[in-house]
Formats: sequence, structure tokens, C-alpha cells
Amino acid sequence: MQRLAMDLRMLSRELSLYLEHQVRVGFFGSGVGLSLILGFSVAYACYYLSSIAKKPQLVTGGESFSRFLQDHCPVVTETYYPTVWCWESRGQTLLRPFITSKPPVRYRNELIKTADGGQISLDWFDNDNSTRYMDASTRPTILLLPGLTGTSKESYILHMIHLSEELGYRCVVFNNRGVAGENLLTPRTYCCANTEDLETVIHHVHSLYPSAPFLAAGVSMGGMLLLNYLGKIGSKTPLMAAATFSVGWNTFACSESLEKPLNWLLFNYYLTTCLQSSVNKHRHMFVKQVDMDHVMKAKSIREFDKRFTSVMFGYRTIDDYYTDASPSRRLTSVGIPVLCLNSVDDVFSPSHAIPIETAKQNPNVALVLTSYGGHIGFLEGIWPRQSTYMDRVFKQFVQAMVEHGHELS
Repeated sequence: MQRLAMDLRMLSRELSLYLEHQVRVGFFGSGVGLSLILGFSVAYACYYLSSIAKKPQLVTGGESFSRFLQDHCPVVTETYYPTVWCWESRGQTLLRPFITSKPPVRYRNELIKTADGGQISLDWFDNDNSTRYMDASTRPTILLLPGLTGTSKESYILHMIHLSEELGYRCVVFNNRGVAGENLLTPRTYCCANTEDLETVIHHVHSLYPSAPFLAAGVSMGGMLLLNYLGKIGSKTPLMAAATFSVGWNTFACSESLEKPLNWLLFNYYLTTCLQSSVNKHRHMFVKQVDMDHVMKAKSIREFDKRFTSVMFGYRTIDDYYTDASPSRRLTSVGIPVLCLNSVDDVFSPSHAIPIETAKQNPNVALVLTSYGGHIGFLEGIWPRQSTYMDRVFKQFVQAMVEHGHELS
């Protein structure tokens, strides 16, 4: 990234000299058009370097965690250079699923039973070819939690697994009930406020590999669920550390932002249809609990949550559910090291709702806030197909915790 900055500065100087020459030899000649283009390019490069490319804000509740990250996860203190032709929030958010690669991953699927008679689908990447951790019993394990309607097939999940493979780690993806193709055995789905299924998964994975370092990473709603779990359980968890990406900190603020006309058109309505599709596959399971015809007429996530999710999990009102679902209210109770990456231009999680002051009260919490990056975007480089800033933060952090986490004890 430093080299990119140097290249851009050198390009700016060269273009400036060329522009001066063009103006001097004949402003009204054939070089005028090219000169204008080059002039615009110089101006854009200067604007990008001065206003777009910035170091993230690192907020921690303790000096030791801050020093730890600076020493072992330096990416959180380096300048983030968003893709020069696509740095705006909505552009980053919309483009990532289409432009980033999908590394091939072969999963081993496991279905585990729940206390209420349901089942959860886990997709394992065992990494049995690991040369760094040949003993499976002590191979570090990363539990991955996808977003709202995401599964183990999402590009950001595949990238995390690819990076974990390079480190020699094992991964397991927690697919929420009913979204990964498995049958729904009970009339229950999922929400980010109810952590029972996550607790079941964590207990199951830890029981299989009790001697292995155990970490978790959650994206968007997966991160909200993970933080709510950590806020409830405190330090009494087998997880040694966790990371979250593009979390919605306050569900009311998230909903309000996504209901703005442009955001509703680009994101809200589409995600609502995805939620409706996921529950409609199991429609026969819910007819006694909710009015499915009414649910299928919802035009926003808030309407879906009011008609389906809040009813499914026994909340008296949608406001009760959204209050319980907001991770910010439990952040002070998190008892293990957690790194949380957010972009302040994320329309899914508006900047005014990011709990900066609350994070400062907990020595286990670190917020990494970039100026740009959108929602699960964080694209960087000229053609951001293979890696993103989010990927680099994930890799450096999990490696730091596995190899140097004892320094925080």
C-alpha cells in the first residue's frame, strides 16, 4: 500500500510537469483535450491521497490491547487505500460480491441436533493437509458466522477459509437454521438476539477439539450474534478471541438508515425478499404461529421482523426485539479480546451508532474504524479480486491471537 501511495504521488508530479508543458507549447492546439484529462487526473489523484486514503481510527479500552495490535496486527494502523475508482460506500457494498474471487473450498457437512429437536448445519474445512499443525487435536479452529441470509458459500467466508488454510488452521461455518438447504425440523429459524444455537455450536466444536486454540469471526448479522453471545456469557466461553466485521451496533439506527429511499431501493427490499424466500421454503412449519401471507407482503426488513422474527421468538413488540438485538448494550460485558472492524460510511451501520465511548470502557475491546469501505466491502487495489482490507485484518488478527495471545493474559 505504501508503494501504491508513492506511485500515485510520482504519477501526480509527472502529470503536472506534462500538463505545464502542454499548456506552454500550445494551449489551443491539439493537446488541449489530453491536457484537460491529465489535469483532471492530477486533481483526482491529489484529492484521493489527501481525502480518501486514510489511516483507520483505533479505539481500545486498554493500552495493552492497543500495543498488542500495533505490534502483531499492524494492518489496523496502516493507511487504507480504497479502490481508486470505487471508494463510495454503496459502490463498495454492491461490487464486492461480484468482483471478488470465490476460492474453491471442499466442505465436510455435519448436522447436529438441538435441545428443541431441531438441527444445525455445520460446514467443516478440516485442513488435514496442514504442515504447520499436523496434529488435528491441537490445530487452531476458527468458527465463522455469515451474515443475515448468508451461508458457507459467501465469497467473504471462502476468503477467510483460504487465509486460514495458509495459516494451517481448521474452519467450521455455522449456517443458521433453514438457510443452507437442510430441512427445518421445528418451527424455529434464527435471529441475532437469540444465542442458544450459537452456544450449542460452540459447545459442540469445543468438545471435539478441547486442546485446540478456538476463535470466532462473525460478519454483519453473524457478528451481531457473536457479540450478543459474548456479552451474555462474559469470560465463561471456550473462545480465546473473536473478530467482527461490519456489525450493526444499534438495530434501530440500522433500520432507519436502510429505510432511506436510495438504501431501501438498493439493499433493503432485496434483503427482505431473501428473508421471505428463506422462510417460504418451510412455510408449512410456521402456519400455526404466524400469518405467512402477511409476512410475504412485507416491503422492508423492519416489517418482516415485526410480522415474523419478533413473533417467532416471543417478543411483545418489534421495539423489544430490536432493543435486545443491539450488541452495543452488551459491549461492556465482553470478557475476551475482540476486534471489531467497521467503516464509518456503512449505510447498514451508521457512524453515529458506533459505541466508541462504550468501547473505551472495556479493555478487551478494540474498534477499527475506516473512513471508507461500505458494508463488507473494504475493497483495495486497482482490481480488488483476490484480497480486501477486511481479509488482511482477519488474517493478521487470528494469527496474532494464536501465536501471541498469551501476551494479553
